[in-house]
Amino acid sequence: MQANMRLRAAAGCSRAAITPSVRPGPIARHAVLAQSAAKKKELFMWEALREAMDEEMERDPTVLVIGEDVGHYGGSYKATLGLHKKYGDMRVLDTPICENGFMGMGIGASMTGLRPIIEGMNMGFLLLAFNQISNNCGMLHYTSGGQYKTPVVIRGPGGVGKQLGAEHSQRLESYFQSIPGVQLVAVSTVRNSKALLKAAIRSDNPIIFFEHVLLYNLKAEVGDSDEVQCLEKAEMVRTGTDVSIFTYSRMRYVVMQAVAELEKQGYNPEVIDLISLKPFDMETISKSVKKTRRVIIVEECMKTGGIGASLSAVINESLFNELDHQVVRLSSQDVPTSYAYELEAATIVQSSQVVEAVQLMCGPALVPA
Repeated sequence: MQANMRLRAAAGCSRAAITPSVRPGPIARHAVLAQSAAKKKELFMWEALREAMDEEMERDPTVLVIGEDVGHYGGSYKATLGLHKKYGDMRVLDTPICENGFMGMGIGASMTGLRPIIEGMNMGFLLLAFNQISNNCGMLHYTSGGQYKTPVVIRGPGGVGKQLGAEHSQRLESYFQSIPGVQLVAVSTVRNSKALLKAAIRSDNPIIFFEHVLLYNLKAEVGDSDEVQCLEKAEMVRTGTDVSIFTYSRMRYVVMQAVAELEKQGYNPEVIDLISLKPFDMETISKSVKKTRRVIIVEECMKTGGIGASLSAVINESLFNELDHQVVRLSSQDVPTSYAYELEAATIVQSSQVVEAVQLMCGPALVPA
């Protein structure tokens, strides 16, 4: 399956350093400051996603957006704000509340050479389009003998928010991971959300693009219009030697909160953001496991049949002899997410659980901080 995944290469952008041989005058200093400010442009994540779509729509006239309230309203989380005014009805298409219908329309459009970005107002609603995603989106390239390709990006908010109730707190990674022919990508930072969405739009593969509802208001620097990121590459968040912690999406921040406490206690964990949930970046994962020989997987997905279950199985099958300890999975409880704040918090992984798991696996720190 992984061998069949094709990622279109995208050119990077190099920047020459400004090194004047003499002290710059007022005009030159202004130019340097302007360039520095441009490099440090900060956006909210929803703005970064919007900018990615805008840049790709401007670059490629075959790119369009389809979904509920994506046009005049600008999207439920404003990720398409202003695009309808710029590109019109034919490229930013408001649909009825009919997920199976507009998903099929988007997949059909991709078969004709277009590149649809299909937004689910909430990822939980896309269960209504499961037939189109599973039987058509992922399979048409294979069942047509390569005559068709389906360069579709299916994106939208998901994950456990703040008291959104069970139906609006779905984590669909585990639902979609078994579908042949689709890639799964989970973004976690402002910068990688823009760079990965641009890469996803350019890819010839159908890609399900997971955005966490609680990360939209993160604000940070973004790359320029030429920056794209490999869809199949994990990100090294922190290097370490004691244990490998694999995570993704919002759990990246829960893990790093735990790491701040673990560092005080003298532990040195390695943290890797998976980003690609299918296929896994086994090169990065293998290097880390061989170095630390201990693995903890932290996810917001449910424990039964989740991403952690798949990754644990792969590690045990291919790296069993490299392990000094059984793989530990920290996952959400197998229960519907409660509306009550305290019960909601009890169903998902907290940073204190990560700290405890590292302590139990590694034993007392040899060099307390």
